[in-house]
Amino acid sequence: MAASEYSEVVQTARSYYNSDDADTFYYTVWGGEDIHIGLYQDEVEPIRDASRRTVAAMADRLSATADSRAIDLGGAYGGSPRYVAAKFGCHVVSLNLSEVQNQRARQQNADAGLSDQVTVVDGNFESIPYEDNSFDIAWSQDSFLHSGNRDKVMEEIKRVLKPGGELIFTDPMETENATRDQLQPVLDRIQLESMGSPQFYERKLGELGFEKVAFEDHSEQLPRHYGRVKQELESRYDELLGTISQTYLDNMITGLGHWVDNGRAGNLCWGIFHFRLPG
Repeated sequence: MAASEYSEVVQTARSYYNSDDADTFYYTVWGGEDIHIGLYQDEVEPIRDASRRTVAAMADRLSATADSRAIDLGGAYGGSPRYVAAKFGCHVVSLNLSEVQNQRARQQNADAGLSDQVTVVDGNFESIPYEDNSFDIAWSQDSFLHSGNRDKVMEEIKRVLKPGGELIFTDPMETENATRDQLQPVLDRIQLESMGSPQFYERKLGELGFEKVAFEDHSEQLPRHYGRVKQELESRYDELLGTISQTYLDNMITGLGHWVDNGRAGNLCWGIFHFRLPG
């Protein structure tokens, strides 16, 4: 898909993740492999280790084999696709809107000897560039919030999954009791008007015929994770000033604080969703 065909919201996210500041931040501070919320065992655990624990916990839920075909929707640097490909011996597509991240992902796939098993595709999950019934597994980590049309995203996932296919994902979500005023600092930061919620995903996916397998609620990890990233950023602030603009660093520290505050206040939730199509 040509970038000109992306929706305004998707284009905004693409431009952000393609920027030098964002790429340097996520690659050097967030770990450069898995840039999503981690499952922490303590408050000072390395971000990379906790993030990889999330990947492992999700992969352990899957009934994949070497014959499975999977797609990661929002694959970023490709850490999860590489993990799944190595664990099950299957083929994984990493669909991601940032060409900068995708370039890094392809190099890391080659370094890991997984270029034949992991295919990196420039694109977005509002219009998945594959035919119906193409995949056994759809996977995503903390990416759906970047869509302005999550209904369409869920419909696209249903379209490309085979009967019996699995959907497993995480996403930072708003709680039922959260108000617009409370969430506004977070929404302003990610330049969106709304976030998904557990109720939205269960309702929409139920309408599409998915059966809910499980939801592991790990909402306590959301403020812990963003707090951990904020701590790391502040401790390395002077060092990072040489490669990341001060404006970006200051805005990121402020933004991370909003995530932490809303998470601790119970306005945000997070966990592992697992659904399956009948068949």
